[in-house]
Amino acid sequence: MPRQKKTVIEFRDYDLPVHFPVLLLTGEHWRISDVPSGRLHIHNCLEIGICETDSGIMKFEDTSFPFQAGDITAVSCDIPHTTCSAPGANSKWSYLFVDMGELLHPFFYGTDLHNVELFSVSEHHLNLIMGKEKYPVIHSLVYEIMEEMKHKEAGYELAVRGLFLTLASNLMRIAVHNQKKKDQQPENALVIAPALEFIRYHYMEDFPMEHLATLCGLSPTHFRRLFSSIAGKRPLDHLNTTRIRKAADLLRMTEDSVLSISERVGFHSISSFNRYFLTIMGKSPREWRKQMSIIKDQSLFKYNGWMYAEILKKNE
Repeated sequence: MPRQKKTVIEFRDYDLPVHFPVLLLTGEHWRISDVPSGRLHIHNCLEIGICETDSGIMKFEDTSFPFQAGDITAVSCDIPHTTCSAPGANSKWSYLFVDMGELLHPFFYGTDLHNVELFSVSEHHLNLIMGKEKYPVIHSLVYEIMEEMKHKEAGYELAVRGLFLTLASNLMRIAVHNQKKKDQQPENALVIAPALEFIRYHYMEDFPMEHLATLCGLSPTHFRRLFSSIAGKRPLDHLNTTRIRKAADLLRMTEDSVLSISERVGFHSISSFNRYFLTIMGKSPREWRKQMSIIKDQSLFKYNGWMYAEILKKNE
């Protein structure tokens, strides 16, 4: 029996400005053909699209959903997908590509444990198609962001950051509703905010847990007890979870060795790294890389940016 042909997964690497990581793609030439691509793709960032004309199908791996003019799509960086217009159509789109974590850093304090968890969901687990009637706020925010990006009037970067902050909050709510999460943040969570903030930006460094207690103005014993009651895990476990999640992204997005990545995120023992990775991610680092880089035994093709060839297929 002949082998089944592998489906190619493209990795589209969008070059986002470091100081303001947002890219707008809009105009008459951003149209999608009615000829199926035959390839799914993933990005290095969150994709937000607005269908301006016509209709079609968006496919997420083995599941397809219809879209129509006015719909907003939000697709996280690690969700394989492709879009195809309806027969005879050539749907027009505008897209925003954004690293929301970096973009919102000036506003998003990053110490609120509950919102950090939800923000992670919106960055890595979204595959939404949102109609204008059901999600008027989402539609209005995306439209305003695109208008600001088009005209770039004085203060537009601040305006875009503010609009994205509101958009991120709405996307998080949708993600929570879809996953039926109803847990609430403890009222005293702000007490450990300095520790969470420090871990977020210094997770790769060596520091004693007592330093986190000092940042929060607590004794080490009281800090460990309070942190565990709020976060549901010990400070060291939270630190190692942060390190492992960063390592998981690096395994998916780079070709660096497992040893190099383990050291980069703060582990000095490869055996400890492997043990924590297996416990937290459910797979060894190499198994994770194989699953995420070559999704379901499919090939990964790296491409920088939009593939114009796919738009032109219909006329070839």
